[in-house]
Amino acid sequence: MKLNTLFVAAVLASTSLSSCVFKTADENQLKYTHTTLVDGDAYAFFRQVGTIAPYEASYSKHVETVGSAQAKEVSGKVAKVFGEMMPQLDSLATKFHVDFPILGAEQYTAPSEATTTVAVEEDTATPDSVAAAAPVEIARHAEVYSDEAYLHHIQHQIAVVKEHFRRMSRNTNKELRDYAVAKSETIAELYKAAGGKEEHAHH
Repeated sequence: MKLNTLFVAAVLASTSLSSCVFKTADENQLKYTHTTLVDGDAYAFFRQVGTIAPYEASYSKHVETVGSAQAKEVSGKVAKVFGEMMPQLDSLATKFHVDFPILGAEQYTAPSEATTTVAVEEDTATPDSVAAAAPVEIARHAEVYSDEAYLHHIQHQIAVVKEHFRRMSRNTNKELRDYAVAKSETIAELYKAAGGKEEHAHH
């Protein structure tokens, strides 16, 4: 009889403590390993889009002071779309334990301070932790501003963002998938405004 009583007491104690143990384990996992709660595609989405958005939003402010009417119109739309997107992405990243790059993201610098131009390299890796991830490289602005160079640059950047949203619209995480689907039309319109041409699949 005493053995059964001890067994029942042990089961009840372990059940009551399990919720605390799991919460502590979850917190320690994030604290010590920085393991995210998203898959590789979602991780790449946050890293790439979270790097491009603040850079292009800050670059658009410069374009609005020196660009033509067309460039100013495009840069205004870029600033609006990316400006609205950043806090939403920040909230989602926080929820799913992704160290979002917006806080330390590169901002636009004046052309005289620009030193190099690098090409966008899409993050196709699927790291298990943020610590293992290499910094995301973005296509920087041209050394000397021109409307043609800006429009070509921003069209390419939006195309990268658009592709990440397309991939996220098929993600297994419902909340991220729904967000991507809800924003896809806005991104497509921005791409079109920047001069991008939609590719239609042939049957």
